[in-house]
Amino acid sequence: MSQDYIFVKGAREHNLKNIDVKIPRNCLTVITGLSGSGKSSLAFDTIYAEGQRRYVESLSSYARQFLEQLQKPDVDYIEGLSPSVSIEQRTAGSNPRSTVGTATEIYDYLRLLFAKIGIPHCYKCGRPIREQTSSQIVERILGLPEGTAIVILAPLVRGRKGEYSQIFRELTKEGFIRVRVDGQIRRLEEEIALDKKKKHTIEVVVDRLFVGKGIKNRLTDSIETALKAGRGIVLVGLENEDLLFSQVHACVECGISFGKLEPRMFSFNSP
Repeated sequence: MSQDYIFVKGAREHNLKNIDVKIPRNCLTVITGLSGSGKSSLAFDTIYAEGQRRYVESLSSYARQFLEQLQKPDVDYIEGLSPSVSIEQRTAGSNPRSTVGTATEIYDYLRLLFAKIGIPHCYKCGRPIREQTSSQIVERILGLPEGTAIVILAPLVRGRKGEYSQIFRELTKEGFIRVRVDGQIRRLEEEIALDKKKKHTIEVVVDRLFVGKGIKNRLTDSIETALKAGRGIVLVGLENEDLLFSQVHACVECGISFGKLEPRMFSFNSP
């Protein structure tokens, strides 16, 4: 039987006289007839009752205790019928927090859906929050056109006031040679004097190289070093733009950290 129809065979509920009927799916169907002709017996006591029974059977025993148990209608069989649910405007259970979503377990599936495919955004600036592994970052960089000059940078200070002379001394001790200060690459051996009343952005230069074959091992080491120095954030400087990658759930602009999305975060008991 084609799934374009709901086929009812031998319906005998109440005053129905062993009727067969085909009802088209995916469209609005109106059942009309004289009073007592069996309209409700066909629509509610036969078709809906069987769809609801199939739906309830798919639920856990916990959910079934809140739903009305329907008996199998007096019919030979029904083909092409999906599990269905009918909602009345009343509390589903004694708990005032019970809703259609909780009693039918749809709410649990929605929470799982949001946690698996949801993309968190920063509540201050609205930017999406994403995380990537070091290997994913490396593959993304290797996907750039061959011969592209790149600079691997680890962000240390982003838009904050200060002189930061201590940071420059520590970087020199750790063996780094260059930093990018407010967009300009400077050597650490030279004297870098910053106005403590102005906001500055400081990134340490971890490596400079060209995209091409044979750089994967070196690139991987450089990315891991940059992620460690930048606390999970790395910048890849190109000629006209910077590519930003994050290994953590955090907004790199606002500095707000986020936990990994989990179903419990979407509970109505969770702020």
